[in-house]
Amino acid sequence: MKQGDNFQYEYFSSVTQRKVEWLWYPYIPYGKLTILQGDPGEGKSTFMLNIAALLTRGKEMPDGFRVPEPQRVVYQTAEDNLSDTVKPRLVAAGADCSRIAYIIDEDRPLTLEDSRIEKVIQETHARLFILDPLQAYLSQDSDMFSAGRMRQQLRRLADIASKHKCAIVVIGHMNKASGEKNLYRGLGSIDIAAIARSVLMISRDKDDPSIRYMFPVKSSLAPEGAAIAFSFNPKSGLRWIGQCHVDQSQIEDFDIDDSKKALAKRIILEMLSEQDTHSSIILNKLKLMGISERTIHSAKKEVGVQSYRSDGVWYWHLDTPLDT
Repeated sequence: MKQGDNFQYEYFSSVTQRKVEWLWYPYIPYGKLTILQGDPGEGKSTFMLNIAALLTRGKEMPDGFRVPEPQRVVYQTAEDNLSDTVKPRLVAAGADCSRIAYIIDEDRPLTLEDSRIEKVIQETHARLFILDPLQAYLSQDSDMFSAGRMRQQLRRLADIASKHKCAIVVIGHMNKASGEKNLYRGLGSIDIAAIARSVLMISRDKDDPSIRYMFPVKSSLAPEGAAIAFSFNPKSGLRWIGQCHVDQSQIEDFDIDDSKKALAKRIILEMLSEQDTHSSIILNKLKLMGISERTIHSAKKEVGVQSYRSDGVWYWHLDTPLDT
């Protein structure tokens, strides 16, 4: 480690390379944060419970990927009753329930910053921790649209995942009433999706509502995988169909171009809400999220951003601040 003027630095030659390990390639990496999102009622919880069940038995994932041995899981839910909903779903999915734990939080509600999250992962040696849903585990002073607070809390979760080589999956509800075709609508600050290394989406088939698709909308560590299809009925449960290739037109309310433009507009508005910003900073952030320059400039125009040059640097200025 080198010592600079009141700071330390090092060269990348000192960094030891290592491969990313996968709980389920290319969807859920070990040691990282994954977001699973979708509208209410799309089967997100049931989907993850069935994935957990396969892991506890060391069985193949729906696309044939297989972990080398049975895994331990922590499933934490704030929405479903453990005895009449969660346990029956696990049994129906064929889970080894002796390998799935949960934190008892009746007397002291669990939050994202709670030390019990790391302790239960450490005690159980869990390789997968599921938090369902994100909205239920925010502390009283938290705001999902506060970039600073969400970044701080999710960064802590990501650090725990890395430290214990555990995959952490956070389930997030989307706000269907918003009327937007935005993959990130209802999830609050863009930092929620930015910190996650993998963002997965569940949506239903336009022609057959009983058929659902899980597909990646952000994959930072591997090429995006194919959609995973399954049938879902609240009474009969989940049945795997498997890996498939679907046309975007098959998926209800899903338009990737419109969704990326809506995401770009939200990011631009958030970044310019307090002060003018270097155009290169905004462009680089959006490009890292897989948004093309053409889509970025279209979004910029629609939200009313003006460009100006100062001291040889281009800045973006929000002419009329909008409510987000």
